[in-house]
Amino acid sequence: MSVRWGVHRLFNWLSLSLMSFVGLMVLIVYEARWVYPEIQAYFSQTGSLTGQQLATRARGYVQRAQEELLVAASPLEINSARHSLELAYGLFDVDVYRQKYACTEPSLALMDELAELLDTQQVAPFDAAHALFIPVQCLTRIEMNQLDQRGMVINDFSSSTRRHHQILTYLSVLIFALGLLFWIMHQRQLKRTERANSEKIAWMARAMCDPLTGIGNRSALYQDVAAYTGCSMGLILVDIDFFKQYNDALGHPEGDCLLRRLARLLKSALGEQARLYRLGGDEFAALLPCPNDQMLVHHCEALQLGLEEAQCHHPAHPDNKDVTLSIGGARFVADATSFAAAYEAADKALYQVKTAGRDGWQITASA
Repeated sequence: MSVRWGVHRLFNWLSLSLMSFVGLMVLIVYEARWVYPEIQAYFSQTGSLTGQQLATRARGYVQRAQEELLVAASPLEINSARHSLELAYGLFDVDVYRQKYACTEPSLALMDELAELLDTQQVAPFDAAHALFIPVQCLTRIEMNQLDQRGMVINDFSSSTRRHHQILTYLSVLIFALGLLFWIMHQRQLKRTERANSEKIAWMARAMCDPLTGIGNRSALYQDVAAYTGCSMGLILVDIDFFKQYNDALGHPEGDCLLRRLARLLKSALGEQARLYRLGGDEFAALLPCPNDQMLVHHCEALQLGLEEAQCHHPAHPDNKDVTLSIGGARFVADATSFAAAYEAADKALYQVKTAGRDGWQITASA
């Protein structure tokens, strides 16, 4: 059932993703296929704007040449008019004008002929100015035609843009609706996933935690050793001396309080770097970075000193003392094999302390 639901959910998500993607691609293709070419045609050199500008500028230079020829009284003034005529010829000599307008070729030929006649002084400036009305008329006709074409292009562009905006609006609404639906489904799935992950993490935390003291258990100890693979670590095992007598004298609730108090004491004495574990009953363990044996000795001494300062009363202690501890330690380079040897060494050291009368600590050589 769960597998079938997972496949169905994946199909829904995939369908929404594909639909949104297809809608977006339709918008992109429509934009590239219809709108961009129309804009390019509107502003290109072969369209109305640039063509009209060339014709207008060419007509301006022809009319300037006419004005200069009408008042020309010296060769220098004729040369100036001749220069204006050359500029007009360069702007007028465009392929699109030659192809679309029949008056272009004769006008250009006339301008070329007039330029040669002016150079050889075979035509009067007034006559040349009069003859230039033919190119002016041709350029004016081109301008008017370009304006008509421009109006047509603007109308067509406006109509196609309006259609494009309508399609763009509808598709945008559709994609927004699909995206909103996808987002809602995603949020629902995300919440379910977060809840499942939180429950899983909480379950794993409970599985690795001692419920009485709140510190790690034996499974957490093995997991942390694996996490410190290759590091120099110290392992400290701790037993409460005569804990059974303490329970018999004060009851198990007080014994539980002592166990929780010892967990807090271990954390205070060994510092934040120490990872603490309750292995069962009154047996505790601590795992902490330990570069040398002197550091391990320091931690054992700090733990015993902290217990002495705490002065935990033990009414049934055979030696009439407060609560005392038996402590065994070993240093090792963390991995699965060395940890087993280190644990055995620390346990032997703890046993030696117990056989020697308890209330003490001992460490063994590095494992």
